Amino acid sequence: MLSVERHALISQAIQEGRVVSTAELADTLRVSAETIRRDFAELEAKGLLVRVRGGATRTDHLSNEPSFGERFGAAAEAKSVIGKLAAGLVRPGQTVVIDVGTTAMHVARALAGNFTGVVLTCSVLAANELAEATGIEVHLSAGRMRRGDLALSGPLAQRFFEDVYADVAFLGSGGVHDEAGLTDFHLDECHVRRVIMRNSAMTYVLADSSKLQRVAPYRVAPLEQTGGLITDRQPPGELTRALTGAGGRVIWPGHLPDDAGGTGRRYESIAPGPADRGGHDRHPGDRAGDLRHQADGGGRR
Repeated sequence: MLSVERHALISQAIQEGRVVSTAELADTLRVSAETIRRDFAELEAKGLLVRVRGGATRTDHLSNEPSFGERFGAAAEAKSVIGKLAAGLVRPGQTVVIDVGTTAMHVARALAGNFTGVVLTCSVLAANELAEATGIEVHLSAGRMRRGDLALSGPLAQRFFEDVYADVAFLGSGGVHDEAGLTDFHLDECHVRRVIMRNSAMTYVLADSSKLQRVAPYRVAPLEQTGGLITDRQPPGELTRALTGAGGRVIWPGHLPDDAGGTGRRYESIAPGPADRGGHDRHPGDRAGDLRHQADGGGRR
């Protein structure tokens, strides 16, 4: 087994169990205890865990983002679930922004099969997922490209999204915390996300459970400025309370859509966002169309 595969499995075990045993991991992965200890040391250097006697445990503060290869292989099923949940919130004909990251790529993959409308993205990977989709108009921003994720950021990407008024935006994340809010590892990408959030009628943060109650180095926005969270399992209570207390929606498997509303569907037991969520006073499905109407001289007085 390659080290990148072991690291992904160890990271997943850390998130699920809080404390993992060196001996148990060595037995499960069929490697020596010394190999596991070396893996622990490498992951600790990246800020992904803390070594303790006989094993390792998770840390809430992250200093370095795992490599693309590690993230691509980790929690793939969870990210696929999140992608499908996100796609279920979108209505035909809407204008959608997809941010960067491995989870955002799964949103694009889920949309490719049945969505018709406009998608704008700063992710080459997301654009590639949609390249052969019929009925989807795809726009890829300019910007400086980061290796691995093929993420585009910088002033050119910011200017691109300053002229975009989307119905709904799906944002990647490095961490989501009840006090620190939405955080990430790349400062330039934080600036781009803020522009997207400001101009979108509704914004959802995408985060698998390994990112919940975690803090990456750079703050994107407080929870009050996000519209909601889409994740793969029920979040910790303190995070759920902070999000719903700020008027946000919290969506995970088991909260099945019951009727139309918000971005096209409303979930049971999810507090709806306030009418001015994202600074707009109408459903996201009306946002882009209203602005186009105004540009044609038909706006309300």
